[in-house]
Amino acid sequence: MRGIEPVTAATQLRQAFGCFPSGVTALCAYRDGEPVGLAASSFTSVSMEPPLVSVCIQHTSSTWPKLRDLPRVGLSVLAEGQDEICARLASKAGDRFAGVDWFASADGSVFVDGATLWLDCTIHEEVTCGDHDIVLLAINGLSAAPDTSPLVFHASRFRRLASI
Repeated sequence: MRGIEPVTAATQLRQAFGCFPSGVTALCAYRDGEPVGLAASSFTSVSMEPPLVSVCIQHTSSTWPKLRDLPRVGLSVLAEGQDEICARLASKAGDRFAGVDWFASADGSVFVDGATLWLDCTIHEEVTCGDHDIVLLAINGLSAAPDTSPLVFHASRFRRLASI
């Protein structure tokens, strides 16, 4: 049997959490005449009734305060090949939307063109947990491209899905 080690450092947790592959999302909206957005890999479905998903946002995010009070936010599940878009949306400096093809809904949600899934959302609830907020999003509308492969993040790298 493998020994279980006590958790003693954030780097240990980061390496452990990296063992689980995840998709990558862009959470974006239109604010003051321009798109605002961030990348989040901690996305999951929550409920069918009511339709809910969640993302986790670090308390240190400077972008989340710009999104949290808006009436609608768009969630795009990024597609394979959109790793540069993900890196741009995760950056702390520069124009995050430079070179990004995007579109907006009439309600102000912003979506990344070419993604595999787009969800038009409102914030249902925020729960503070540790160094993150768990943000529950109510889904108001969606568009899906199930034949488009998602961007996968695993062990601190982007990966591709393979059919077996």
